[in-house]
Amino acid sequence: MHIPAPVTLVTGSARGLGFEIAQHFQDRGDKVHVVWRSDEARGAELYEMFDARTHRCDLADPEQADALVERIFQIDGKLDHVVHCVGDYMEAPLEDTELEDWQALLGSNLMTAVHLTNALREPMREQEFGSLVFLTCAGVSNYKARRNCAAYAAAKSALHSFCRSLAIQEAPHGIRVNTIAPGLVPHGAAHPATLDPALQQALPMGRAGTLEEVAQAALWLSSAHSSYAVGVELCVSGGLLM
Repeated sequence: MHIPAPVTLVTGSARGLGFEIAQHFQDRGDKVHVVWRSDEARGAELYEMFDARTHRCDLADPEQADALVERIFQIDGKLDHVVHCVGDYMEAPLEDTELEDWQALLGSNLMTAVHLTNALREPMREQEFGSLVFLTCAGVSNYKARRNCAAYAAAKSALHSFCRSLAIQEAPHGIRVNTIAPGLVPHGAAHPATLDPALQQALPMGRAGTLEEVAQAALWLSSAHSSYAVGVELCVSGGLLM
């Protein structure tokens, strides 16, 4: 009996964590849809790797989110897994955080997830199956205070709360919602603070995390091995903020 390959959407997949995760799902045999927003040269590179499952989309726009999900179902007729890796980062004390910064961080980290969820809710409910994984931030679940990235942490805390509420509402429809909270994971698109050797060595593990480790966590949460995991925050942070 032939079992169709899973169909997976990875957002924020032009580079960094999202790109690594997309590659791992493709290596697993999934039909992977990737998204790019503004870098046309990078979009061309993604098209070479993922072909027609490469999409230009700004998830801050709900109409573009709707069009993305509609296109995925036109191509593959289903959507089994979603890994949402969108979210800008900013470091600044609160007194230096402008209204525009708050709006941008909440828009990027929370509202892109809301728009994507609104777009895929009904078609995924109809198929009565699916897994959604959202990347949050280590430590937001315990509301630890932040000196230099309070607005970012607040936006990720809002995302964390949204995901837990989404998990309890979608579980009866066969849709599992979980989160991954990465710690310091250096990559080409990461904030320079991630590269600080002193911060990395101060972690209980004594080192930064790797893209591979986060990607493997996403694979597990999108596999049959985690079929009873709902509303889980999987910290892949080397003990950051313990």
